[in-house]
Amino acid sequence: MSSSVERKRVRKTPEARRAEIVETAARVALTEGLECVTLRRIAEELAVRPGLISHYFPSAEDLVAEAFAVASTGELDSLLPAERPHGTPVQYLARYFALSAGEAYDDISRLWINARHLSRYRPVLRDRVAEQERASDDRLEGLIREGVERGEFRTDDPRTTAIQILVVLDGLGAHANTDRGNRPEAVTRMAVTTAERELGLPAGTLAGTELPGVPD
Repeated sequence: MSSSVERKRVRKTPEARRAEIVETAARVALTEGLECVTLRRIAEELAVRPGLISHYFPSAEDLVAEAFAVASTGELDSLLPAERPHGTPVQYLARYFALSAGEAYDDISRLWINARHLSRYRPVLRDRVAEQERASDDRLEGLIREGVERGEFRTDDPRTTAIQILVVLDGLGAHANTDRGNRPEAVTRMAVTTAERELGLPAGTLAGTELPGVPD
């Protein structure tokens, strides 16, 4: 038998409710695309009225941009943590490539392609895409600089090297919607070989490096 306590809805704080909305929108964006992030759709996912969603995000464009930012930030933190106390720069770079090459990375690759396309017509999203691109550049540059300081990497321009690596990864990610079964090994490893070449590492270093254990 239901009680009045069981029927009573738990009232969430504004912060918790907003976080729930954004988390749900980010999940829809990753699995179905940013075009599916609408106020009505997210309301349906959360079993609430659309007016509640619009209270936090009066414009669907704001919600789309926030969903992309949260998803891409989560990806960056997973691939390349800002704090790296459990290994060396070489180990963290090897981990970065190992995670980037997995099938789990395909959804975020598609999301980036989706966001860059839509950002041509959506100024709010365009600003977020630019912001997240800078964050990726900064994070990888920081790892490379650390490696240079510790004598593990050799490059005169860590920023340019970081961008070179990311451009190759973006290019490979553009094939996320195609069959990868016949992709040559040299193409699959292009980002890794680019990194090894530009950072003065012997060929095969990143593939043969033990990955650091990083707590979840």
